[in-house]
Amino acid sequence: MKTIIVCLMLGITLSFQAQNFKYGKVSEEELKETINPNDTSANATVLYKKHDVRFEYRESDGFVQIVEVHERIKIYNNEGFNWATKKIRLYNRSASNSEDLQELKGYTYNLVDGDVEKEKLKKDGIFEEIANKYWKYKSFTMPNVKAGSVIEYVYEIMSPYTQIDDIYFQYSIPIKTYELRVSTPEYLVYNNLLNPRAAYVPNLVNSKANKSITFTSKQSNGTGAGASTFSSSKSNYLDNVISCNATNVPALKDEPLVDNLDNYASKLIMELSMTTFPNTPYKTYSTSWEQITKNIYDDPDFGDQLSKTNYFDEDVDALISGVTNPIEKAALIFDFVKSKVKWNEFYGFTSESGVKKAYNDGSGNSADINLMLISMLRYAGINANPVLISTKNNGIPLFPTRQGFNYVICIIQGDGFSALLDATESYSTFNTLPLRTLNWQGRLILDNGRSTWIELQPNVVSSDVTYLNAKINPDFSIEGKIRNQKTDYVAKQFRNRFADANPEEYIKYVERNNGELVVSELEIENARNVSQPINLTYNYSTTNEIEEVGDNLYFTPMLFLASEENPFKAEKRSYPIDLSYPFNDKYVINIMLPEGYEVESIPQSKKIQFNEGQGEFTYLVNENGRFLQLTINFEMKTSLVLSNDYEIFKNFYTSIIETQAEKIMLKKI
Repeated sequence: MKTIIVCLMLGITLSFQAQNFKYGKVSEEELKETINPNDTSANATVLYKKHDVRFEYRESDGFVQIVEVHERIKIYNNEGFNWATKKIRLYNRSASNSEDLQELKGYTYNLVDGDVEKEKLKKDGIFEEIANKYWKYKSFTMPNVKAGSVIEYVYEIMSPYTQIDDIYFQYSIPIKTYELRVSTPEYLVYNNLLNPRAAYVPNLVNSKANKSITFTSKQSNGTGAGASTFSSSKSNYLDNVISCNATNVPALKDEPLVDNLDNYASKLIMELSMTTFPNTPYKTYSTSWEQITKNIYDDPDFGDQLSKTNYFDEDVDALISGVTNPIEKAALIFDFVKSKVKWNEFYGFTSESGVKKAYNDGSGNSADINLMLISMLRYAGINANPVLISTKNNGIPLFPTRQGFNYVICIIQGDGFSALLDATESYSTFNTLPLRTLNWQGRLILDNGRSTWIELQPNVVSSDVTYLNAKINPDFSIEGKIRNQKTDYVAKQFRNRFADANPEEYIKYVERNNGELVVSELEIENARNVSQPINLTYNYSTTNEIEEVGDNLYFTPMLFLASEENPFKAEKRSYPIDLSYPFNDKYVINIMLPEGYEVESIPQSKKIQFNEGQGEFTYLVNENGRFLQLTINFEMKTSLVLSNDYEIFKNFYTSIIETQAEKIMLKKI
């Protein structure tokens, strides 16, 4: 009797859970929930997600991929409202060769005076955007979303392709229940890989399922009406099934200075490696990077674009007339392309509309611009080649596939000289690429289609050197002058932000959060001359840097330039720290003391190192009569700090912040 009761109770519980997950059946308990008990910081929670991938055989099309998605999300507060909008990317090559979003429907549920009210997703909340000739986006925004709402939607994607998109197990919010099922016919053989960088590893179950295909054939028995007969036959086969039933999947938490959080998401990556259809020779798709890049080079939207010259030859001839130095030629052509064709902010390693059209229109995607640049450089006799890359937001490719790349840049090489170029940004220079492209390695393609890996990470240290003169007045205000020089990536970041802005914008930037600081007589040299360092000079005055306690004065020698906040506060870290590029921050400070005061105590000179010289901080103080001289230097020779070294780096950085905060004490004579 006890066993029967337990079984009945279990059946009721399972039935209740199933009812909760059935589309359109949201419970009052779900609407009343105010926090996720397992993650109280979450602004929203996926209550339920179903992701089903299967292949259906159609006699006219063969195997067609169907992706079915059902999601139910609880919105706890206003910060979770962004989860009420969904954006879906669809391949859009042609009318007969594109992915299609089907069966989209959804509801927003709210609890009003104890009753569950639901509002339907309508057509005016659904939008379509054409990204480029390859991709389009379908997006929708759920109606009447409030703090406390539950949203729910289902949709299907029909795809003529056998390539399966990466299947994600993690969002930036937690998932309470996740059901996955991927069914692939035995004729399509896939390599499967769980992201090795992810901390969360789901339990996947592999199984087989019996399937069949029914073929219908038409036979003619003569002429006239009713002369044809139809017959059918059945072919049995097996589906390879991957399934997962996960509960309480943790959120993928962001951390300061992560290159791309998606690189660390738990996901299943599936690569088609072989097709083995009956009565047909098997065909392999798993390949090498060498083969992939050769195929890309042979693509008319890639290799052919490099050989076109008749649209620019006269302009380039005039541009480099009389110039014999190859580096000077390259610089002239580089600057010409940057000014001639503006980036439309679309990524790609193949030309969108053709380099000739982009040249004439003055606009193109990243491939239009950089393939054009390579073609011009080659025309001028310079050894230039394309480099395929995956940008930071595209992740790091784990399989050799075309999808592993999404961008192309240029490399020029000569005797003892090599430089990476990207003409999509006005303030890029030789070897100072946009930060989005600094992602591990790129694949260099030579003009015969051969290829090899090259490093993308900068090896030149970008410097930011500041000379600060300070005079302490009798009323304890401070005034002085600052000279600052920025090179390479530091200069590029400044130009991206301030070169085209009013100088007042930079003054506001320096003065913000600095109390009584007043900046005047700002001069900026080489703001747009990318061949030279940025030089800044300005006068300043401030009245809140000195603390008077009795007959003593206290102040920090770096004044308003000191770093006050440490971004590395967490006890542990899951992901590497991406500093983007090696850098050297140097301060040379001269302080004139006020009449009637002398130094009572000053910070001790010190030298701190990180990982045997990968990072170094030096702090040197010298007293010379009424003057104090300080030289402070912070250098990082690496741009990547591994998570295993986080505690050491955190302590290193904390020591820097604490040292900068140490005060000089003056006493009245």
